[in-house]
Formats: sequence, structure tokens, C-alpha cells
Amino acid sequence: MHTTSGSPAGPPTGIGPAVSGSWGTSSVSQAPGGRRAGIGIALLSALAFGGSGVAAKPLIEAGLDPLHVTWLRVAGAALVMLPVAWRHRALPRRRPALLVGFGLLAVAGVQACYFAALSRIPVGVALLIEYLAPALVLGWVRFVQKRPVTRAAAVGVVLAVGGLACVVEVWSGLSFDVVGLALALGAACCQVGYFVLSDHGGDGDDAADPLGVIAYGLLIGAGVLTLIARPWNMHWQVLGGSAAMNGAQVPAVLLLGWIVLIATVAAYLTGVVSIRLLSPQVAGVVACLEAVIATVLAWVLLGEHLSAPQIVGGVVVLVGAFIAQSAKPKDRAAGAADPEPVAADLSAGSCAP
Repeated sequence: MHTTSGSPAGPPTGIGPAVSGSWGTSSVSQAPGGRRAGIGIALLSALAFGGSGVAAKPLIEAGLDPLHVTWLRVAGAALVMLPVAWRHRALPRRRPALLVGFGLLAVAGVQACYFAALSRIPVGVALLIEYLAPALVLGWVRFVQKRPVTRAAAVGVVLAVGGLACVVEVWSGLSFDVVGLALALGAACCQVGYFVLSDHGGDGDDAADPLGVIAYGLLIGAGVLTLIARPWNMHWQVLGGSAAMNGAQVPAVLLLGWIVLIATVAAYLTGVVSIRLLSPQVAGVVACLEAVIATVLAWVLLGEHLSAPQIVGGVVVLVGAFIAQSAKPKDRAAGAADPEPVAADLSAGSCAP
């Protein structure tokens, strides 16, 4: 939630059988020491991504517009990533469409929709809705790309959707703000664009380095958000004061520093490192903890409590996301002789913004 989400926005994903080659996955993942280090780094990434909403919501409640918080996050991270962008300065000439799409969807779209949703619904609910992204990617693969998927992946999607129904308590007539739910769903849709672009970005001999894509995605996203958010109209004085976190007053600039440096820059970088030390499937499974981390942090730091059915529904969503992301593709050659459908690999390093 990346994703992204925050999220997005997080490490890349591959759709299709050539998973090991997606975005430079390293063979070092075969070493036990590298695997342990990769899991540890993936957990750090999940913790960093999971804390973005908890830090952003007090700033929004203190008077900052969600779009302004999004701009501060993306613009601040873009400034930090400028050296990386300079190192990959040839990338805009090689893959301009990829970078523009990544900046619009995986950065600007995901972050704006997610933070706007936070102003209306709890952090944990917003992030869990983003876990519909694997289901939406599955629909893209099945109905747009016309590629068959495994029954296991389909079961995972059904579980995720059913669990989500419990999270939003559909039997109560959607007790949450409908606009907030729609915004969170919009973040999930933008996350689909991130998945699809990540797949294209890792294809062929001209594969784009993920660090370069992230750096330029942040720069392009910051430029777009500057035009949309119009930060010159922002209540800058809020950053000089404090924001309430479950009754405690926390310096607003400290929360902003967490969002930029930890929940964005560090989260992206550790996510990329973890997916290179692990397989995309393992990194995706660890990323499912982001929703748990975000919900627990929101409970402890913001006093947001979920009901028992919502907790059960959240667990079902995570189980469904786990199954969907862990569905491994079959070899295409074998699939031609075998009537069992080929899977869509929905593994991702992060679904949070």
C-alpha cells in the first residue's frame, strides 16, 4: 500500500512464468545466510510501510489536506532519491512510458487515494481494502490478457473478497464512509497499474533497474502532485506545531520525517533489497504482515479498535492474499499438454502505499 500503501508502493512483482528474472532477482537467495537476512529486511520493510498511515492520519486531523500530506511525502522522498535518479539519468530516454505510468499510478495515484481514504476510514480498513489488488490483478490477467489462472489463485481471491465483506461489515449497510471505501478501492486499482508496469519493466534485455524506476517515479509523482495539490495553499503552520496521537501530542515535523524517511525511502529501499535476497513469492508473503502491523499500530497509537468480525475478516483477507500471491505458474510448455490452467503469479514485495 505499497503499495503502498501504501505501499505502493513497494518492491516489484512479476506476472508470468519468468519470475526469477523479474527486476533482477538475485541468486543469492539460495544461500541460507542471504535468505535469513532477506526475511529480516523484508520484515523491516513491512514495518516501515505499515507505519505510514499511522503517522499520516494525525497530520490530516491536525488540519493538513490529505493531498498536501501526499505531496509532502512524495516530494520529500523524491529529494532524498535525487542521487539515485542522477545515477540512472539514462533511464528516461530508454523507458519514458514506464516511468510516467509508474509516477502517475504507483506513486501519485496510490498515495493520494490512500491518504484521502485515511481521512474517512480507519487505517487498518484502508490497507486491507488495498489487499484486493491481487484479486484485481487476477482479473486483469484472466479477462484482459486472456490467460488462464489456477484454482488456488481463484480461491485466494474469493477468500480475500469475502474477508473484506466482513471488514466493512456489509450486513450493517456499509457502516464505514462509502467515499472512504471508494478511495481505498481506488488505491487498490492504482496498485494494479503498479503490478502491471512492474511486469513490463522487468521484461527483456532492456530491463529497467527498480531503484531507478522508483527514483524517477517519485520525481514524476511529485511533479504531478504539485500541480494537483497546489502546496502553496497548504497550512504550513501545522508543521510547526504538534498533532494528537491518541491523546498524546507529537511534533508534526517528526511525523513528517517518519513518513518521508522511514515509510517511503527506507521502506522502498529495504523492499528492493529483500526481493533480491528472497524469491518474489516469499517477499510477497512477508509483505502481508503490513496490514497486521498497520492495524496493531493504529490500535496502540491512534486508539482505532476493530470489532471481532472485522478482525476475523482481516485474517481471511490476509489468508486469501497469501494464497493468491503464492500461486506459482506452471511451465508454459507443460501447460500446453496439461489441461490444468497456467497460474498468474501475483507475488509482490509490497501492497502497501
